[in-house]
Amino acid sequence: MPMIVTLTMNSTIDKTCEVAQVVAEFKLRCGIPKYYAGGGGINVARAIRRLNGDAHAIWTQGGPTGQRLQELLDREGVKHTPIPVHGQTRENLIVFESTTARHFRFCMPGHELHREELQACTACLSSIGSAPAYLVISGSMPPGLSDDDLQDLFNSIPSSTRTIVDTSGSAMHQILKRSVYMIKPNLRELEQLAGQSIENNEQIRSAARTIIQKRQTEIVLTSVGAQGAILSTEQGHWQFHSPTVKTCCRVGAGDSMVAGTVVALSQGQPIVEAVRYGVAAGTAAVLTEGTELCGLEDTEALFQDMSSEDLSHWPL
Repeated sequence: MPMIVTLTMNSTIDKTCEVAQVVAEFKLRCGIPKYYAGGGGINVARAIRRLNGDAHAIWTQGGPTGQRLQELLDREGVKHTPIPVHGQTRENLIVFESTTARHFRFCMPGHELHREELQACTACLSSIGSAPAYLVISGSMPPGLSDDDLQDLFNSIPSSTRTIVDTSGSAMHQILKRSVYMIKPNLRELEQLAGQSIENNEQIRSAARTIIQKRQTEIVLTSVGAQGAILSTEQGHWQFHSPTVKTCCRVGAGDSMVAGTVVALSQGQPIVEAVRYGVAAGTAAVLTEGTELCGLEDTEALFQDMSSEDLSHWPL
């Protein structure tokens, strides 16, 4: 299988706990917390391993939290290379409110990376071995990342490697100045890219069309939550509907979608079938609790259920 590399420049540990109700000013008595390795690229690599794919995660590691994150990855058997940094690896908090089944996600910003730490990330990409078939850059970016920093990063990526990006805000705008293989925005992130509100699928297709025609990316894969995803390429748009399942937690669904899609692509599947598998993986993730990701058995079963679906298709 062609090699898949993921890059997480703002890694985290996701700490999850349960409380009856979130109420201001009260002491909230939580259940026993659970800890998961986190950050977009790390989650993608974890999910790829669960899907029997081959991935290598590059990530930034700082302080005791970073050491614990390494232990969590080692425990899962994820291939990885930590890049030591001066700042403390952040810790996010996900609180499940049992009376309403809602999740509250408290995400910390992380620390700025020193110049030499950014250079270590680019050097690692260059030295990891033969050029990977796919590079997934996913998750939030560290504060203060400049356009020059991103330029150096992209200069280190082999021309034969297909780059897939799942981030948001100014970092995504900067990245699209360079053109990549695929981006995976959610609806809110696509609105940020388009600079306008998006209220229906026709507007999603229009926004994706503009990005593709500007040669900023070859593929736009827009996740639309429980409704599934819309795939846009030069060949047109396809809409994928998520199978109806009982939802435990939506955390990790987007990372699982990316993982399923890139695993299928690395196995030689055409983009439409790869995204179908990605949507199945994203749906499988919502069956799990906390920040658990997709499982192979659930993903395969959901994919088989989706295989008979006639997809809606529109020209670009």
